[in-house]
Amino acid sequence: MTIGPNTFEILARARNDLRVGIPIVIENTIIASAENIDENKLKKLQEINSLSIAITSWRAKTLNLAPYDQDLVRVYVPQNINAKWIKAIADPSMDLATPMKGPLKAVRDSNVAIARDSIKLAKEAQLLPSVILVNIDDGKTYSDRYNLTYLSYTNLKEGLSKPTPVKPVGCAKLPIFASRDTKMTVFRPSNGGEEHYVIEVGRPSKSSPVLTRLHSTCFTGDVLGSLKCDCGPQLNGALEQIAAYGGGLLIYLNQEGRGIGLANKIRAYSLQDQGFDTVDANHRLGFEDDERDFKIGAEILTNLGFSEIKLLTNNPRKVGMLEENGIVVTERLPLKVGHTADNTDYLHTKVKRSGHLIE
Repeated sequence: MTIGPNTFEILARARNDLRVGIPIVIENTIIASAENIDENKLKKLQEINSLSIAITSWRAKTLNLAPYDQDLVRVYVPQNINAKWIKAIADPSMDLATPMKGPLKAVRDSNVAIARDSIKLAKEAQLLPSVILVNIDDGKTYSDRYNLTYLSYTNLKEGLSKPTPVKPVGCAKLPIFASRDTKMTVFRPSNGGEEHYVIEVGRPSKSSPVLTRLHSTCFTGDVLGSLKCDCGPQLNGALEQIAAYGGGLLIYLNQEGRGIGLANKIRAYSLQDQGFDTVDANHRLGFEDDERDFKIGAEILTNLGFSEIKLLTNNPRKVGMLEENGIVVTERLPLKVGHTADNTDYLHTKVKRSGHLIE
């Protein structure tokens, strides 16, 4: 028994360190966020050993690099490089300002596993999926010397692969526009991540399929009324439909921007202003089309005692992921609202490239 951190808590420290620009140590490799590195830390890392930058195959495609490691590329960093060059490799918003970055030389050794999982950790921290790698002789020694968070590779793999438990931490009545008979429950993940919310309308029975909407955070649409997407109308329309049905659940998952975070979502919007669609914008940033994890929704439903649902969604992927995690989806109900002149291309992309059933 110890009062020290468990694997999930160590990973939470590591994510936070990366977000504020502090390197971490995984086994015998120092890892730093490429977008957060400053000149002083970069200089110190260069004194320790030669550097490389790991980027995803999507970002590598933009830089005309072959993905030698399938889903990622590690780029050798010349000794005289500054932090601006590092950030230009990671951030496509700098491509127009810094078009000449090469020649870029790929690292092609077999030590790729830590790079791959470090990128996953950066994504969880809602950073650009690009990390600086520095090989060292003894990770624990460097961790102690510079007061850096240390993870064994076993800890990292365990923490990234295991589902994160969530638990309810607060519940209260919350009358809303759609129904006065409503309560809200807040669920908190054990890994220190974003909290998620359940809006329960009426008194839905656990003995029959409950009408449910899994809605991902969209600050720009849900709060500001953005016309670029259909998220705000979907949120309000789902609540109205659930109330008209006689009750049900809206599970509000804090997975902004299809799971890439608000900052990266705004970066993607900037790329859309340059003519890229929503999928290509995510790819240029180094992300997949959709980084969301709907297993969290399945766990929340199970925690609440619901095993069968009728799902309000236009996205078949939600159905598949819920069913893979023990939730029976007896029916998919469409939610076709929010079409504007400003989001026609966006909705068309959702249909043609993401498989949404809208048109």
